[in-house]
Amino acid sequence: MMNVNLIVAGKLKESYFREACAEYSKRLKAFCKLTVTELAESRLSDDPSEKEIKAALSAEAKAIRNLLAGKDCFNIALCIEGTKLSSENLAEKIKDVSVSGKSTLNFVIGSSFGIDEEIKKMCGFRLSMSEMTFPHMLARVMVLEQIYRAFQILNGGKYHK
Repeated sequence: MMNVNLIVAGKLKESYFREACAEYSKRLKAFCKLTVTELAESRLSDDPSEKEIKAALSAEAKAIRNLLAGKDCFNIALCIEGTKLSSENLAEKIKDVSVSGKSTLNFVIGSSFGIDEEIKKMCGFRLSMSEMTFPHMLARVMVLEQIYRAFQILNGGKYHK
């Protein structure tokens, strides 16, 4: 069974996001061992400078870096400049990772200012959810839903239509 890790900056504050994530986490138990790691999000001023943002992303990167190490890991950064995939193509990506001998798939969701470039370079793939901008808390729900959908596709489930 594949290990899937969701590595995220920040905690879910809204109960409706927590409930949605809990639902998809429960559904995913049939397909993978899911772990969600919430890391502290750096505090910034109301109107942060580029220097403040860079320092915050660097601090978040320190916490993320060790979670991405390992020969059996494949890392995916969620970022706006990433490749957009259909649900079927995400399923194929997950299948390709599993048959390549990797047992752990890490998805990284940064804070509202993104992910440090160092972390992006550690990732074998950069994924964009859309050209639209979404709150990073909603992105967590969307990624879990798409991972669940991908496993349904790979297993011939009826969820995906």
